[in-house]
Amino acid sequence: MGNFAEKHPKAAQWIREGGLFLIFSYVVTFLKWGLLTFLPGLFHGLVGDVAWAWPGLDVKLFGVPLTLAVIGNSLADGGLAFTLANFTSIIIGECINFPLQRNVTFRSKGPVLPQILCHFAGALGVFFVMNLFTCIWNPVTAALKAPDWLRNIGTTVVTGGVSMVIIFAIDKTIFAPGFGKKKGEA
Repeated sequence: MGNFAEKHPKAAQWIREGGLFLIFSYVVTFLKWGLLTFLPGLFHGLVGDVAWAWPGLDVKLFGVPLTLAVIGNSLADGGLAFTLANFTSIIIGECINFPLQRNVTFRSKGPVLPQILCHFAGALGVFFVMNLFTCIWNPVTAALKAPDWLRNIGTTVVTGGVSMVIIFAIDKTIFAPGFGKKKGEA
């Protein structure tokens, strides 16, 4: 690899960063799956049976009634408890993922506050996309009688994939040398 890195430094950098990014992302994805196995029950114990969905459009897909929402879930899809569990797993995962990606993968020395804010905005984007996905995924897989653990694996794998694409693009930008500096600033 040393000879390759000397001949193709940019490609070697992409391979190193992409490989580490994937490894850390898969570890965090596994953690999120673990959290999704118990957090919905924990939050259900705290908030009970509460539907919370915005905009909450009732539709049918494959003959299965579902409620589309960018934020929240219908009661049949876990309601507020599942929404809080999903959001909590994403936030905890990114609190672990961010320092690993910043300090190990990209070795960034840039301004941490703007990096955190941009990374958080990306995580929020992932949450919105994935919430809409789960509004479809959960009712359809429930109608197919898939067990919760299998549905959570599907949710986590898709969340991991979406997260990797969105967060990698953001991280590649915010952890680049010169991020946060004005033009001409050293």
